[in-house]
Amino acid sequence: MTAPLPRAVRADELGPPENYALVDHDPGPPAPTQVSISIRAAGISFVDVLTAGGGYQVKPPVPFIPGSECAGVVTAVGAEVAGLAVGDKVVASGWGGMFADATNLPARTVRKMPGALSFAEAAVFPVSYATAWHALVDRGSLKAGETLLVLGAGGATGYAAVQIGKHLGARVIGSASSEEKRALATAGGANAVVDARGDDWRDQVKAANGGKGVDVVFDPVGGEATDPAFRSLAWNGRHLVIGFPGGIAALKTNLPLLKGASLIGVDIRQFGIFEPEKSEANRDTVFALAGEGTLRPAVARAYPLEEFRAAMTDAAAGKSAGRIVLVMG
Repeated sequence: MTAPLPRAVRADELGPPENYALVDHDPGPPAPTQVSISIRAAGISFVDVLTAGGGYQVKPPVPFIPGSECAGVVTAVGAEVAGLAVGDKVVASGWGGMFADATNLPARTVRKMPGALSFAEAAVFPVSYATAWHALVDRGSLKAGETLLVLGAGGATGYAAVQIGKHLGARVIGSASSEEKRALATAGGANAVVDARGDDWRDQVKAANGGKGVDVVFDPVGGEATDPAFRSLAWNGRHLVIGFPGGIAALKTNLPLLKGASLIGVDIRQFGIFEPEKSEANRDTVFALAGEGTLRPAVARAYPLEEFRAAMTDAAAGKSAGRIVLVMG
């Protein structure tokens, strides 16, 4: 009996989930520097859906298979690959190609899976946690004893930032739009939580920090959230721009001057291009912390690959406390 061909979610034109279909897709054998992976779970982020829709700042070539992070089992290794073997449980991240049963990826983008994580947890670990670590450590220089305000604290990178901020010894305030998300932020280690939709949001933040401004803002939200968050900074504060699903905000340039504060961009994709050695060292660190059980993502819902449209719609809505995952097999 012939084994069924692997499948992939693919579109010939970028657009909404309806543009995509589940089709037979055999990636073939790996190239000398690649490994073949039988994918068991793939994460879906807001950025994945934005990229699939053609709304990301860099548009991928078509035909396009979405998906930037996955976990699975190695089924074949290229002739030049060392350190990975058939049967290894691994995680990988890249730009597209992972909403599928199988894929071939450069071995340099593949790592052994932390033993403390399930396939679903591992699938949503690499990008969010590498982003949050790069933001807080490299760009924000967050120090023990400082106060970190995390916007979108129940989302992908926000929840990672809560856990990492706590690990670094900061006082963490999580801002989120629902009770469920605020409860998740608290479970992740937030010292206090505030209602992102409250009319008295700035007062809530100030009260949560003993009447003082915060040292670092982690902002993966943008839009109307950015201005009041920047205004909540203390002297020498740092506002980290991670993304803007809420829209691109306009900030008055007198604000950085008045607060002696900095607006700092965080781009994990370009960081990997321009500073590959530092990027890999960061990943070594967060993977080790995951292996110890210190860092662990939260999965809200898992959908079978056949229900990829519902999963993409769910991820785009941003209402879930925790991550959305596709599961294969």
